[in-house]
Formats: sequence, structure tokens, C-alpha cells
Amino acid sequence: MTNTKEIVPKPMIVGKPALVVVDIQKSGFMPRPKTSRLAFMGDHIERNLLAKRVIDAARAASIPIIFVKEEHRDSLIDFGRELDGSESIHCLESNPGTPFPEEELEMRPEDLRITKRRYSVFYGTEMEILLKAVKAETLFFVGGFTDVCIHYSFADAHQGDYYCRVVEDCVSGSSIAAHNASLVAMEYLQAGALRQAEEVISAFAAHGAKS
Repeated sequence: MTNTKEIVPKPMIVGKPALVVVDIQKSGFMPRPKTSRLAFMGDHIERNLLAKRVIDAARAASIPIIFVKEEHRDSLIDFGRELDGSESIHCLESNPGTPFPEEELEMRPEDLRITKRRYSVFYGTEMEILLKAVKAETLFFVGGFTDVCIHYSFADAHQGDYYCRVVEDCVSGSSIAAHNASLVAMEYLQAGALRQAEEVISAFAAHGAKS
């Protein structure tokens, strides 16, 4: 006998939302290095610019935004197992591409910021403390990589019982194939997880009008 289940997606926003900007750093507005072992998606700059529009919509609606960057010490002491796979040395504290893109995203001094040493925004950070402080229930993710930091952050948020949404045209992967596979995996965890920037911008505006 086949066990079938009718999947009914939850509303896009359940309770209070928050926008999590994952690893959009200075390098996200620069050409990818040709020496990298990763394939990369070629339109990452355009996707980050579209993410800026989502960020602006969240600001206009007074929706909390948490900016996250990955950063590692120049001594490499905090990389752990990250270099055992396909990734080369990245996000060193001395690298000009590592800082937050203050000008590109028009960041503000009062913005919530997290620096992480691992892929997930939850691992070894104060993420849970900030989410509780802003009483967030639905998390929207933009940034990259889709198949690494977005995917692992999504999985941790899912297991923490948050409603999770990925703005799929505002995330980019280490390759197109990896990007697409991770989107499928995240939608498997939460039906309706995958969203487009324009519908999210509209939903933020409607949420702000009701608040």
C-alpha cells in the first residue's frame, strides 16, 4: 500500500518574519576568482543586487534583518574541516572581499550582525538569541552558497521549528547543479519554502501595512 499525504503549504509568513542575509560580503559584488576549485553561478552579482531590493523592502516594513558574514583568522586556526572538501582558503580576515558590503547594501550602524566560523548561521553564534529577541517565527534567507551556508542554515532553522523560506532568485550556489539540488532538498523539508523576490517584496509590504 502506498502511503500518500496531501501536502498543504503554510502561509508565506507565519507570525513575525525576519530576513537573514547570509554571506553577502564585499566579494559578492566582485568577479569570482578563476583560481577557485568551485564552478560558481555566473550571475551572483545580479542575484545579490536583487537581494538588496528584498532588504530594502524588509526595512520599509520594519522587518528585522540579520546580516551574517563568514570570516576566518589569517592563521587558518578556525577552519576546522572546511578545507577537506572542494573549498579552498576563503573569507580570511585580511582579505578585502571578506567585510560586510556596507555601501552596496546601504547597511546601517544599528543593523544586527553576526560573524560565523562555520557554514550554518546557528553554529557557535548568537543567532538564536537574536531571533528570540525579535520574536521571529518565519525566516527568509538570501545570499549564498545555496548548497552550503544557505542549505545548512535552513536545515538548522527547520530543526529549530522555524518556518523557513528561501528567496530562490536571491541565492546562488557553488554550481547550477548544486544550487538546484539544494532547492529541491529544502522544499522537501518545508512545502512552499521556495519563493521569488517579487512575491516576497509584496508580502513584506502587506505585512508592514498591517503592523
